[in-house]
Order: sequence, then C-alpha cells, then structure tokens
Amino acid sequence: MASSTLSTPFLKATRTDRGSGLGFQASDLIRFSSPNLKFSIQRISAPRKLEVQAAGNTFGTVFRVTTFGESHGGGVGCIIDGCPPRIPLSEADMQFDLDRRRPGQSRISTPRKETDTCRIYSGVYEGITTGAPIQVMVPNTDQRGHDYKEMSMAYRPSHADATYDFKYGVRSIEGGGRSSARETIGRVISGAIAKKILKMLSGTEVLAYVSQVHKVVLPVGVVDNETVTLDQVESNMVRCPDPEYAEKMIKAIDEVRVRGDSIGGVLTCIARNVPRGLGSPVFDKLEAELAKACLSLPASKGFEFGSGFAGTFMMGSEHNDEFYVNDHKKIRTRTNRSGGIQGGISNGEIINMRVAFKPTATISRKQHTVTREKDEIELIARGRHDPCVLPRAVPMVEAMVALVLVDQLMLQRAQGELFPINSALQQPVELPSLEAAGLQPI
Repeated sequence: MASSTLSTPFLKATRTDRGSGLGFQASDLIRFSSPNLKFSIQRISAPRKLEVQAAGNTFGTVFRVTTFGESHGGGVGCIIDGCPPRIPLSEADMQFDLDRRRPGQSRISTPRKETDTCRIYSGVYEGITTGAPIQVMVPNTDQRGHDYKEMSMAYRPSHADATYDFKYGVRSIEGGGRSSARETIGRVISGAIAKKILKMLSGTEVLAYVSQVHKVVLPVGVVDNETVTLDQVESNMVRCPDPEYAEKMIKAIDEVRVRGDSIGGVLTCIARNVPRGLGSPVFDKLEAELAKACLSLPASKGFEFGSGFAGTFMMGSEHNDEFYVNDHKKIRTRTNRSGGIQGGISNGEIINMRVAFKPTATISRKQHTVTREKDEIELIARGRHDPCVLPRAVPMVEAMVALVLVDQLMLQRAQGELFPINSALQQPVELPSLEAAGLQPI
C-alpha cells in the first residue's frame, strides 16, 4: 500500500494533542511508520456556525426584487437591487400600473379605498437611477383590523390562515398579513421599472388581458395578439379587449357579487419584440422561469404557454412550427404553437401564456371550518374582497413576466454577448442611442 490517510482516531492513548484534535500526539505515529505505510494528519477545525437565510421574499438573479409589508401594517413596498444607472425614473412611472392594481376601482372589485400612492426613498437622484438599491413604499391608509377579529382563531377555507400557522406557529391575523394580495404592490412597482427598461432597450412590450371569467370564454382568434393595444384592454372595467365578451364577463361577476360569492378565470399575457436567446437551459428554461413567476402570484392555480394543454390533442405534423426566411432575411416560424420559446430559449416570436386564477377564497357566505383548538364551527368571513381577482391581476401578471424578461435580458448580455458574437447565427440586442433611450450622458 503506497499511502493511507488517518481520518478517525483508532489508538488508545492517555495523552491528547489539542492542536490536531485527535486522541494522541502526532509524534506517536513515528514508531508506526514504515516505507510502505505513511500517515497524514488532517486538522479538525472548530465547528462552523449554522446560518439560515430567510427565503421566499426575493426574486431574480441580476435584477433582484425583494417585497415587504403586510395587508394591515404600516405599508408595503419593495427594494430593487441591480437596476442599471442613469435611467429616468419617477413615481409617475410606477403609479400608472399601481392605479390599475389598486382596490376600489369599480363595483366588481373590492370596495377597500386605497390611493396606493407610491414614494421613492432611495436609489434615484434628481429623477435618474444611481445604480444603488431602489426602495419604494406605499402606505396603508384604509385598514379595518376589527373586520378580522373572528378569524383570529378560525381558519378561512382555502385561505393561507391554516398553512401559515402550520409553518410558522404564528401569523398576522388582519387581512391575511403577508399572504394578502396587497403584497403584490411591490411586484407591480418593480415590474413597472422592468417594463420601462425592456421598452427602452429592446422595444419589448408586455401586455395582459382577461380571456375567461368563469364560464365566459373569449374564443381563440377574437383578439389579435399582434395588434391588441393597452387602450383596448383598459377600455372596460374587466380588462377584456373585446367589448362584447367584456359585457358578458361583467355580468357574470355581478351575479356572484350580489350573492356574496366569487368566481375565477384566466388571464392571457403576451410579450412582443422579445430578443432571441433569452433563457438558460436546462433548469432555467425561459418558460420555467415564467411559470414560477406567475404561479407565485396569489390565487394562481395553473400556467400554460403556446399551445399548452390543447397541443396534446394534435399530431406532431400539426403542431410543429415550420421555419422560413422573411423578406428581411430573418428566420421566422409560420405558426407559433411553441409560444415564442423553443428548448427553453426565446426565438423572437410573440411569447404568449395563460394563467388560471381560482375564485377568491374569502367570501361572505357561511362556511364550515375549524379553530386553532380544533373545534368545528361555522364562519362568515368579514372584510372587503374581490368577487373576481382577474381584472386587478392583469398588472400583476404583466409585472412578473417583465421581471423575468429583464433579468434574462441582463443575463444574456452578460454571457452571450460579452464577447464578439457569431453574426451569422446570433442577433444582438441593438442598443439605442443615449438620446433615443432617454438616458443621461456621463
């Protein structure tokens, strides 16, 4: 045997070598050495202190967003780290999407009255991002904690009350605390910044709309994803770009609202002018990142992109997107059943996805539940809640999709375009001039 490594003490000894941590001194090994047997000493270091980092509140790799706050606390908001410097930014850039998300917009949303006015606390100087972390906060002004007194000991069915207790052994009672959809304010704020960067850098546009409310389903082809506009989406309170189906959806929500019940539905989200090459196989495929982002939203229950589950009814010859070269010598696909993503990488076509949302869990009808003491009771939940979350979820989905795309765009620039590209195959993101992008010169 050429050598052997001593890893555990095997000799009985009365002396100790505190330096090595073994039950004998290193000099004791000399008399056991021979040309065919050698020993090596591994010093045992002091035990390392176990550190556990809190997880679940930060999203992104380069463009990183941490949200904070609770439904009935002092306020909610976010911290954005990794935002590029010298981008013009003001509260107004974020307030537009916050107004689309805020409660009390119409009779089909929660009657809670919040202006959701945001304020930038750091990371912006004289209207320009500095590259430092950006903190934005929105105060809570219309809290009614007494509405949740009955829920202090009883679990609302299908809500997060029970699971928060199961995990933490304690929870914020009022409004669901951290599990409330009010947490999404931080997502919408950071998503608005992400959308601005995408528009400035690559002309990418992210737009979502309601395509199903309960049994009212917008037929495929009624809305043209190539041309649908934000104005069309915002033309009615339910945020469906087709006026005829919008009225049907509003009627469906009204019918359950007056009964104290709720319904769910589906949002469609598209991303146009997405650069090619975004996404990092194999575990960080673009569709996987989008799915995680969208399914992290409150009340989301399903995700599909491209042909989705409908594609399972097709043959390969029907489903495949054939390639062709357009008049600008650019490789395109004749159809887009892949949803703009192939092999986990964006191919330049429109990315389209659908996100399913369940009926709002908290309703004002009597339900059976249990208390913390495991007593079975009947509960009528109080508070102000949406009869259908879909209309207000539109800017939330847009925000999460934009956060994924801007993060992946920055990663692609760092890896795929750090050195000269293969111009025969790759198409770099054409950077606009400082003036065109609205950036400040150095």
